[in-house]
Amino acid sequence: MGSDHQKAQINEKPVHRVKVSGFWMDSTHVTNDQFAKFVKETNYRTTAEQIPDWDTIKVQLPPGTPKPPASAFVPGAMVFIGTKGAVSLDDYSQWWAYVPGADWRHPTGPNSSIDGKGNHPVVQVSYVDALAYAKWAGKRLPTEAEWEFAARGGLNQATYAWGDQLEQEGKLPANIWDVKKRPFPVVPDVNPKVSPKVSPKVSPKAGGAVGTSSVGSFPQNGYGLFDMTGNAWQWVADWYRFDYFQMQAKESGNHLIINPQGPVDSFDPADYGVPANAPKRVIRGGSFLCNEDYCQSYRPSARRGADPYSPMSHLGFRLVKSD
Repeated sequence: MGSDHQKAQINEKPVHRVKVSGFWMDSTHVTNDQFAKFVKETNYRTTAEQIPDWDTIKVQLPPGTPKPPASAFVPGAMVFIGTKGAVSLDDYSQWWAYVPGADWRHPTGPNSSIDGKGNHPVVQVSYVDALAYAKWAGKRLPTEAEWEFAARGGLNQATYAWGDQLEQEGKLPANIWDVKKRPFPVVPDVNPKVSPKVSPKVSPKAGGAVGTSSVGSFPQNGYGLFDMTGNAWQWVADWYRFDYFQMQAKESGNHLIINPQGPVDSFDPADYGVPANAPKRVIRGGSFLCNEDYCQSYRPSARRGADPYSPMSHLGFRLVKSD
């Protein structure tokens, strides 16, 4: 588990030996159609469809941040909006925005929809939403160790879920950003004749050509799983610590670790402006936004933490069930 490859970040190191018990995993992300069935049967309202709670938000902000006016607290979610031209890649706020009215039914804002995308991964779901769906489905989120084991598909320390070369026969074998076709994060201009109802702040391509694809559109891995990397990030069960793999290796003395359940708390000093101990859950797999120039998280060892109450337009989940 983990990686010592030259592409690996410090939070992926060192490689350490892990064993997991048998489990079953969904072959794809949970789709819009599947999530719609859950909502219909339970009348569930997702995090993005509710008025944000200040006590939940402020723990992710620098201490002393003043509370915004009540008018700022409107249902919505984070949306990839892209840029019209090349920008410095040191500030992701240039291509992300909180969009009122964005939710799982309207992934990029109130004028977007999932019509015709029933087989796409459901996105704009928080960790809390994923847990609610899992309970209804009689399953659970995978541990980080289970996820990585599954993502590797039987390949031992391969750079990618499909091998050691990014392209196969000149093609990208996953839904990730192709920088040869378009520099990241540049998106096409809004064309009113094509998408007259799309807000100028929301790319009409997000959720389309530059966005999620139908599950199963790319080759499965060695375990018969689709989109383990690319398409949409995936929530997993564990709390996120950037130094967890280092802790694991030290505590085990490099001996075999069996069924690790993750750390007991969060710690991420690398997220600028966010308190290091702000609660975060692990997300894995990367998304349609990952690319060679900025984010190479389509590698099976790549890992990141995210606010469990923050849905995003490139983040979904899949579930497992114990053997």
